[in-house]
Amino acid sequence: MPISVGPIIQTAWVVEDIEPSERFFVDHFGVRKWIRIPDVHFAPDTCTYRGAPADFVAHVSMAYIGDMQLELIQPVDGDSIYSEFLERGGPGLHHICFVPADFDAALASAECDGLPVLQQGAMGNGLMEFAYIDGAASGVPYVELARLGPQMEDFYTAIKEQTS
Repeated sequence: MPISVGPIIQTAWVVEDIEPSERFFVDHFGVRKWIRIPDVHFAPDTCTYRGAPADFVAHVSMAYIGDMQLELIQPVDGDSIYSEFLERGGPGLHHICFVPADFDAALASAECDGLPVLQQGAMGNGLMEFAYIDGAASGVPYVELARLGPQMEDFYTAIKEQTS
């Protein structure tokens, strides 16, 4: 049964060093500006990795081209699907993110379809919930499903206005 996922809002890469990756998109693909958020902490009380409490840090950088959000993620400390991805094959395209109309139903549908959730969590008291579905067996590293609260939607709008 297909998962009802909604629009793709983001394309994301995991990189070893954010700065040269930002420059690449600015120099060659018309990204005007990146908004960098250093040392984003994913805490064990709000995030899991492969079913266990997660505790890791990543630098994140965001920009927009049109309506598509671009995200760069640089793992800094701890184990996550980001550090795992780098260890397995180096930097590269990591995931696309969908925002389903019904986040809980989309997760339940993934579970019914036997698609494992490898990393899951929440940020900022309801700002955002996310779940990464494993697609590696089909040649798709990860698919992120997200539920965005109004403040996160406003944050993304502000990033779009600053970077477009």
